[in-house]
Amino acid sequence: MVHSTSTSTSLLHNNNRFLFSFNSSSITSNSNSYSHSHSNSLSFTKFLSSSSNSSFSSSSSPLCCRVARVSTEHLELSPPPPGFNFRREIARLSALRDSLAACATLHDKLRLLDTDSRVRRFFRSGRSRVLESLRMSSGELFLLKCLVAAGQEHVLCSGVDGVEAATSATANTSSSVKSALYALAEIIESLDSHGSNGGSASFGRSTTVTLDDEEIRNLESLLESLGEIERFYDCIGGIIGYQIKTLELLVEKLHDRQNVSWSQHMHEMQECRVCGIDAPKGVDLTENTDYASQAALWGIEGLPDLGEIYPLGGSADRLGLVDSNTGECLPAAMLPFCGRTLLEGLVRDLQAREFLYFKLYGKQCITPVAIMTSSAKNNHEHVTSLCERLSWFGRGRSTFQFFEQPLVPVVGAEDGQWLATKPFIPLSKPGGHGVIWKLAHDKGIFKWFCCHGRKGATLRQVSNVVAATDLTLLALAGIGLRQGKRMGFASCKRNSGATEGINVLMEKKNLDGNWEYVVSCIEYTEFDKFGITDGPCTPTCLQADFPANTNILYVDLPSAELVGSSKNENCLPGMVLNTKKPIVYADQFGRHRSVLGGRLECTMQNIADNFSNVYSSRCYNGVEDKLDTFIVYNERRRVTSSAKKKRRQGDKSLHQTPDGALLDILRNAHDLLSQCDIRLPEIEANENYVNSEPALLILLHPALGPLWEITRQKFYGGSIAEGSELQIEVAEFFWKNVQLNGSLIVIAENAMGSMKINENGESILHYGQRCGKCKLENVKVLNKGIDWTCGENIYWKHDVQRSEVLKIVLHGNAEFEATDVVLQGNHVYEVPDGYKLKITQGNTGLAIQLDPIEESRMESGSWHWDYKIEGSHVCLELVES
Repeated sequence: MVHSTSTSTSLLHNNNRFLFSFNSSSITSNSNSYSHSHSNSLSFTKFLSSSSNSSFSSSSSPLCCRVARVSTEHLELSPPPPGFNFRREIARLSALRDSLAACATLHDKLRLLDTDSRVRRFFRSGRSRVLESLRMSSGELFLLKCLVAAGQEHVLCSGVDGVEAATSATANTSSSVKSALYALAEIIESLDSHGSNGGSASFGRSTTVTLDDEEIRNLESLLESLGEIERFYDCIGGIIGYQIKTLELLVEKLHDRQNVSWSQHMHEMQECRVCGIDAPKGVDLTENTDYASQAALWGIEGLPDLGEIYPLGGSADRLGLVDSNTGECLPAAMLPFCGRTLLEGLVRDLQAREFLYFKLYGKQCITPVAIMTSSAKNNHEHVTSLCERLSWFGRGRSTFQFFEQPLVPVVGAEDGQWLATKPFIPLSKPGGHGVIWKLAHDKGIFKWFCCHGRKGATLRQVSNVVAATDLTLLALAGIGLRQGKRMGFASCKRNSGATEGINVLMEKKNLDGNWEYVVSCIEYTEFDKFGITDGPCTPTCLQADFPANTNILYVDLPSAELVGSSKNENCLPGMVLNTKKPIVYADQFGRHRSVLGGRLECTMQNIADNFSNVYSSRCYNGVEDKLDTFIVYNERRRVTSSAKKKRRQGDKSLHQTPDGALLDILRNAHDLLSQCDIRLPEIEANENYVNSEPALLILLHPALGPLWEITRQKFYGGSIAEGSELQIEVAEFFWKNVQLNGSLIVIAENAMGSMKINENGESILHYGQRCGKCKLENVKVLNKGIDWTCGENIYWKHDVQRSEVLKIVLHGNAEFEATDVVLQGNHVYEVPDGYKLKITQGNTGLAIQLDPIEESRMESGSWHWDYKIEGSHVCLELVES
């Protein structure tokens, strides 16, 4: 509000966008100049749902050393920082939230909001008529008033920074902003006294208020976003509750914890006390191999009871992925890795398990897949378009279900203010993968899984390219299903300093004297809260003793639905606010800013905190075997290796980059093939490849196993020379005493089966029928292979230039067989559907014979691998038809 007749204030912006110019000494209006075109009117649907009117409502072996149990102490809270009183704001908003929850109707809530000091000052009596002229519904008005009550009125205004520029350089920034906002409210109030019904107004000689088409669209988008926040976060109080939780977490970040060893959320302190955090015991798949094999077979046997869930909604800013043709930012799912997108890699791994199920049980099993997307970087559109373009991977549209997570505002760490890039456009990002449980309930995903007869589900993140290696995922799911567990983690040794959480065994004592135990997770952003130091391993570096959280999970679907359907904070597990990283963005004037900030995030793995077991007395060794939550361990590169951040020029670390992930794939291939008596070069430590190419490239289709004990029976003997390339894209494959020096590529059109059209006109992959097949026995492959000197090679994309290659392409159920020959130089053999190409040594060179496959053997081929279960293992027999 303007207090002096000698003071003029202006809020000016280009293109007549929210132009305000007035002199407090004489504000006049000309009703004739106050007009509104129909094209600039607002007409919105209601964003509040009906809920808006209701109240808010086995043998185990340890991987790590046990950590001494440490008793917790209550936090000693330091005074809040000067400038912004967090406690006062939290108290004000908490009272407002509780009062809103007690309101029976939307009308009552609006009346209550009108009594709030912020709302009362910003929305003066004349504001209602202006909003009516813009055709604002009561629900939309409620959303805007909640925004203002939450202290975010600046999101509704343009030119706030312009006011700062126009005021004295010595003026206080905060008061300048407030003065501008209250001046805006004064203008709106004065509109009421002139009885205008248009969309613009004139004050004095030059004052105009108008919304252009772009701002109308932005306001419409803001209302939609606010509606999503109000609905989704109804369990904590909607928009108001979101801001309260944000401020509470900011207060926690400001506490002095130098003398506190352990702590936890304040609401937990009221109910129980964390008495100890240990490294959890679990099955080590590398040591207890027989049990690991049995658990993997349980996982295959239980495949018809399992679903698959992919949280793909993250913004993946660190990956910096951009479409080379359009310049558009892309989500992580679209990263081209090893010749295909990361999303294709996930489905390929799943189909490999389904192919194994068919080979063992002779039945077709198609797993339903639920995918959580978001609007960040057009994530939802890109993911769905990819699935459509690839004909739903031969699985049918009905086996996929998509549910889109809401975007949430990013706040500054200093005072919890929402960062804005334009008028009506707060900076927003996905709210973390932990929203998946409530969102799955809200969108009917659990009921959809139930209709498909699924009891449990496995989850993995799209950036982790090795999660399905060997038996990790299958053993995790097998134990979860077989033992009736509610939650399971696949874990491994943690890399010191990595941006990843840890798995823990949490021990709590309740106020009633009972003891709670659960295998759970602590995010790396929360280490300070629990007194866990991070960095180089030292005697005081507690994090080195804990295993890594990899976000490879098994979950019991009914148990997860129970949590997701709860009407309290439990359905949003592991809420955190990571303000350690700077937020870089451009404000409404195009100026680049970098501030510390973050957004309210949830962590999907912390749903485990809802699955604790309660005992009347304290438990000691071996409690993990009794719990509803469990953990399995494997070697790190068989559990997690992520392509989640772009390698920058000059970076000396390949950790979590696509380059580093490829090296782990190659290490796994070395481990596998070296067990098959195949000689090949070692893959050394990452630092040896920072400025050089990998030693070789080996890419194997997961359906060759996916269990390594199956793959080992398809390969025997021979060698792969340094600098060679091996790519096998076929499941029915046999290698015996092959010596490779150069490039060998085998691609089958029908790698696991053939496509057939169903009654809905969809192409469906039928496993094991009319598969391509390849047999190589006593063969030498010699060619120049990859041009390793080419500077344009991108090895992790498998985008390379070759001087020579032996390439075998199998169309349909084609077969290729080479025996006792040397295949030297550049050759491409394309075998047509229904034919077998056989190469042997003739009298004067190679004898090449192409024959049609007999009609009686067209479906099964001239040979196939027969899979049988013997004890806890899978044994293969090559059967000639």
